[in-house]
Amino acid sequence: MDVISGIFETFGVEWPLFIAQVIVFMLVYAVLQKFAFPQVTSMLEERRQRIKEGEENLTKIKTDLAAAEASAAEIVGKANKEAERLIREATDSAAAAGEKKKQEAVYEANQIISKAREASQLEHEKLMAELKRDFGRLLVDTTSRVTGKVLSQEDQDRINKDAASQISL
Repeated sequence: MDVISGIFETFGVEWPLFIAQVIVFMLVYAVLQKFAFPQVTSMLEERRQRIKEGEENLTKIKTDLAAAEASAAEIVGKANKEAERLIREATDSAAAAGEKKKQEAVYEANQIISKAREASQLEHEKLMAELKRDFGRLLVDTTSRVTGKVLSQEDQDRINKDAASQISL
């Protein structure tokens, strides 16, 4: 015990103060045990529970995110396929419309050529009729000058008919 009393004296421990401090410590511990520790431990337990729920929610969110990404990838894939189909249909439709327009243009060109031929034929016939008339008139004038007599209308018509029949041959 001498060793222990020597240690206490070295550190300046006085027994009555030491015992008082131990009693005060026990009282403070008892008060804290009764009033503070349960609230602190419940608060810590509540935090642990919230952290656990947060981790569970995080896991659920990760799972939901992966599912949403997969769903989005599927939707994008479907949309791309639909877009490709629409592009193919539009291309086919444009090609068909182009072919139809080409056929319409060929038809219209043929119509224009046909009308031009008809107009040319009518113009040719008109010019031939004028030529026959002019030729008949020249023939009548020449005949009247050569014969020296004035031809009657009947003579002029007969000469014109003869000349026209020979021209058309």
